[in-house]
Amino acid sequence: MRNTGSSKRRAITAAATLGALLAATSSMAGSRILGTGAVSAIEGAAGGGLSPWAVLSSTASDDEIGVTAAATRAWVDDYQLTVTGASVNLHDRMEFSIARQTFELSTLGGELEQDIYGAKVRLFGDVLYHPLGVWSAGVMHKRLVDGTVPTALGADDVNGTDTYLSASKLLFNAFLGRNVLLNATLRNTSANQGGLLGFGGDQGGHAWMAEGSVGVFVTPNWVVGTEYRQKPDNLSVADEEDWQSVYSAYFFNKHVSLTGAWLDLGDIAGLPSQRGGYLSLQAAF
Repeated sequence: MRNTGSSKRRAITAAATLGALLAATSSMAGSRILGTGAVSAIEGAAGGGLSPWAVLSSTASDDEIGVTAAATRAWVDDYQLTVTGASVNLHDRMEFSIARQTFELSTLGGELEQDIYGAKVRLFGDVLYHPLGVWSAGVMHKRLVDGTVPTALGADDVNGTDTYLSASKLLFNAFLGRNVLLNATLRNTSANQGGLLGFGGDQGGHAWMAEGSVGVFVTPNWVVGTEYRQKPDNLSVADEEDWQSVYSAYFFNKHVSLTGAWLDLGDIAGLPSQRGGYLSLQAAF
């Protein structure tokens, strides 16, 4: 496989540096309430571990710029996933993100790499006080570094673009006196295993998929919950199942958070019942 990892990692570093420079020239981000920037999903956008949410990264308000960086590691029975990424929040209106995924085939041997470039715009609302919560629309363009394995499995393409609409709402005192965070996402995608196995195949292409999550704030700093993500099943040689998780995220302050989760990713590339753990460390400014 081609090794362009160093150049891609330089691109991610450059994006994070640019964001930091932008932040340095504006007001210090942090006016929004703790936790309202969520954490970094595996595709780079603000959300849960598996899915983007309508909130934008960091705690930047409408007159601030925020920068977020995250490192994530997930391990299941036969695979391991490493994600590094960064995002910039412009005035709580636009979010731009970049992420590099490295998928290690522990049992089969080798690895797959994918770069994801994302943009999200807040359409209207506020996660705390608007009766309908906050609504955002986003796009993710995904590019495999080497498409040899996905095309051998029957994928139609090694590049693809997801579009999505998300809504998020915090319900005050909704469960045993605790605040509850609800999220729903509708995604149009042709990605196989999130794009790591290419896009489209002999059984289908683009389709609308539903994603959702619920989280309960045990304390103002600590939220526990669950996520569910529907996925297309485009490859006849590699059945694909929906993803789900049970997660716990702790916000030490407005700048640092740690997320852990139990994952059930179903069958991946012919290997069944992929279950395991997830850890993600995030820094936001």
